[in-house]
Amino acid sequence: MASSSSPQRLLHLLSLILLLLFAFGSISESGQALLDSLSTFCMFCDAGIGYGESTCGVSSSSSTKLLIKGGTVVNAHEMEVADVYVEDGIIVAVRPNIKVGDDVTVLDATGKFVMPGGIDPHTHLDFEFMGTETIDDFFSGQAAALAGGTTMHIDFVIPVNGSLLSGLEAYEKKSKKSCMDYGFHMAITKWDEVVSKEMEIMVNEKGINSFKFFMHYKGSLMINDELLLQGFKKCKSLGALAMVHAENGDAAYEGQRRMIELGITGPEGNALSSPPVLEGEATARAIKLAGFINTPLYVVHVMSIDAMEEISKARKSGQKVIGEPVVSGLVLNDSWLWDPDFITAAKYVMSPPIRAAGHGKALQAALSMGTLQLVGTDHCPFNSTQKALGIDDFRKIPNGVNGSIEERMHLVWDTMVESGQISVTDYVRVTSTECARIFNIYPRKGAIRAGSDADIIILNPNSSFEISAKSHHSRSDTNVFEGWRGKGKVEVTISGGRVVWLNDELKVFPGSGKYVEMRPFSYLFNGIDKADAKYLSSLKAPVKRFRATT
Repeated sequence: MASSSSPQRLLHLLSLILLLLFAFGSISESGQALLDSLSTFCMFCDAGIGYGESTCGVSSSSSTKLLIKGGTVVNAHEMEVADVYVEDGIIVAVRPNIKVGDDVTVLDATGKFVMPGGIDPHTHLDFEFMGTETIDDFFSGQAAALAGGTTMHIDFVIPVNGSLLSGLEAYEKKSKKSCMDYGFHMAITKWDEVVSKEMEIMVNEKGINSFKFFMHYKGSLMINDELLLQGFKKCKSLGALAMVHAENGDAAYEGQRRMIELGITGPEGNALSSPPVLEGEATARAIKLAGFINTPLYVVHVMSIDAMEEISKARKSGQKVIGEPVVSGLVLNDSWLWDPDFITAAKYVMSPPIRAAGHGKALQAALSMGTLQLVGTDHCPFNSTQKALGIDDFRKIPNGVNGSIEERMHLVWDTMVESGQISVTDYVRVTSTECARIFNIYPRKGAIRAGSDADIIILNPNSSFEISAKSHHSRSDTNVFEGWRGKGKVEVTISGGRVVWLNDELKVFPGSGKYVEMRPFSYLFNGIDKADAKYLSSLKAPVKRFRATT
């Protein structure tokens, strides 16, 4: 008993030392960061939120060598029965019948799938929004992700007073408690020469290769078409991917006023005020403007048939447009928003809204056909107390759903693979590999091959799972997928060569995650120069004209 509690005693002792140093003004910024991480770690251990005393803060194996034997190794374009050998966080070999010494930890994956860990392209951890802050930070959110088989995510940095550098500095502090690898997108909320120069710094020095533009949230994050065009031009010159939250913010604002005038103040007002046509219009507008600039476009959280069809039309014409559905849009419908219990209804409020039955099935079909390319979560969780901020006015309900970052891998398998809509290799593509390719970190991430990071999951297709707020690892007290039962369970998660999820036990500690820099000019930019040259040659201008003589 004494030995199992020693890590906690040691951490409490270190925390006490740091607190004393802080009290006497002798602590550095790095020491403060360590103190914050230790405090978070101890809080999780002591609270018992999914982390028992014997499983908190230590890796499941002290060995830096790991062998996964006998599983079916799945990549985005092939699968084979093979062993996977890992040393010091890197995959060294993938082949049958690998022989190793006694100093290697061995995991038997016979009858199971060995896959790249999931990469979630769309999260909002520790996000200050609508007068509150998301309930999951960079430790709790990432811990939940690891329990569900996601080994990397890309979070959105929000500028501080429009400043990208200040925003990044704030998120760098927030992410010091990370327990898995992560990257950053950057939002653009205003435009001037300073922002333009800061975008160059983000791409050339900070490892950020994508910028998000909000076409919604009038009065806070929303930008206009002029800014969108300037931002698209800058993204193209830097080789950075332009991303849009596509809803017509002006029309949605008018829709909100209309609902209030009609006396509709409850959660259903959110969906009624921003119908699918507004998502479709904004998606079409963003696509056309990106086509005008000739730069690739990524449409986040595609929630409706209207938006999906605009993406489909653009892709068929040859335009480079990526469509990202999120789990809630794929598997839920808006019926819960009319639940008479406010807490139940409010937990489903997000933007764009979860749509009526039929949209989800259409998005699933689009994903299976390749019209949509990868699955995110838009994990933006608020608890029931925070949601109650809008009990008398749906406009004040913090927008965002909980229960996604941990559930994504299971729900996509159960919904798409078990139903026969996609293959096992396609599952790897839409949950991991395509994200790695789009954000230019493949094959370091998103692959089971020699030289790749050892971010690996073992999925048992015959095992079942059940989702509940009582057992999930998020700090949220609700879950939008409450009671969901399905097949296909992630039984092992390996992050950076460490076994962090095994036998339904999570073994993580703050500060063990790494920031992953993402280079510009991904494959989406291939051929852009040729297209520009073709356009210029088609102009047949300027025309040389003779001036008339008088």
